[in-house]
Amino acid sequence: MPESPSVPTSEPVCTGPVPSAAQGGPVSHGLSRVARLHRIAAGRLLKEIGLFPGQEFLMMCLWDRGPARQSELIKAMGLDPSTVTKMLQRLEQSGHVRRTPDPSDRRAVLVEAADDGGTLRTGVADAWTGLEEYTLAGLTPAERTELTRLLAKVEGNLCAETDGCGAAAP
Repeated sequence: MPESPSVPTSEPVCTGPVPSAAQGGPVSHGLSRVARLHRIAAGRLLKEIGLFPGQEFLMMCLWDRGPARQSELIKAMGLDPSTVTKMLQRLEQSGHVRRTPDPSDRRAVLVEAADDGGTLRTGVADAWTGLEEYTLAGLTPAERTELTRLLAKVEGNLCAETDGCGAAAP
């Protein structure tokens, strides 16, 4: 039986050595650490504009799609309905979205961005630009391109395994 290619292991910067139970999955362990830190960094930037992590994805969806039924947003976000409902409640309380009955089906709720191109959208774009800058600091343009290509392959693998591609946030 051919040997599987060895994956070079490197010492995690923030957490110490890879735990013994994760030795069979050093890349998965690394992705988990990076995803966690990325979400923390995004959360700090989003807090400055009054959002919690994840809310920006819902807003991006509304900005790109326009008004949508709450049920469509739940499907597009790939989240539990109660999570999206809570997210919408917070966004509505802060004045970022409006929820109204759908004129074509009064049982359904339409959600729309309260300010389609204003301050919040600019703030989200700036937060994502800043996050990108310090996430990729020190990488050459070629390394950035290669990382993007590799992440797309990994995402494709995970989508195929989880049937999650249709539920990805924008």
